[in-house]
Amino acid sequence: MEQQQFERAGARVLVVDDDPTVAEVVSGYLDRAGYVVDRAGDGPDALARAAAHWPDLVVLDLMLPGMDGLEVCRRMRGRGPVPVIMLTARGDEDDRILGLEVGADDYVTKPFSPRELVLRVESVLRRARPAQPSGTLRAAGLSVDPAARRAAKNGAELALTVREFDLLAFLLRHPGRVFSREDLMREVWGWDFGDLSTVTVHVRRLRGKVEDDPARPRLIQTVWGVGYRFEGEA
Repeated sequence: MEQQQFERAGARVLVVDDDPTVAEVVSGYLDRAGYVVDRAGDGPDALARAAAHWPDLVVLDLMLPGMDGLEVCRRMRGRGPVPVIMLTARGDEDDRILGLEVGADDYVTKPFSPRELVLRVESVLRRARPAQPSGTLRAAGLSVDPAARRAAKNGAELALTVREFDLLAFLLRHPGRVFSREDLMREVWGWDFGDLSTVTVHVRRLRGKVEDDPARPRLIQTVWGVGYRFEGEA
């Protein structure tokens, strides 16, 4: 409990939703959980508030008037790294995958439990915080510093989301081993159940940043019918 309170202390969460009822309920739960909460009702307001007080995490509705959540996410990521949890009123898989493709770290489908959302916020923030020093991981031209949460390829820094960083670090720690999507969801996301397309999308995004030819991956290889394997000597 003390560790959870420490993680929440001072963490600023920006809640972006044009539905005032949803925004009020979400903000209330986050406030009671110990977070500093800002609210915005549309995309331009969200960008302005983020510029004034850069958030530690954004809870972002996909279906905003005018500038939708995907564009808000893109513009925020253009200004700097920030974890994003996407809210969507739709259950359509394409919408969820689209949110993950633009860099959302997690998503929650409406209607949702506010308590579950608070747990998702805690999970994403916990993984976004610097880890205890454990030494830099290196393989195949890649280097990952878990303490500083920085990654590079051939000396050039990689722009990774929270989940992409965690996924790469995990794979570098276990070269040559095959992990199913269920394994990765449990070990990287910390979930015992969930939409496995989340893992598929993040693997695809990560390949696009670390592979010389993402269409013919040599580092993060697919083991058909099983899962994925990192080839550290590739």
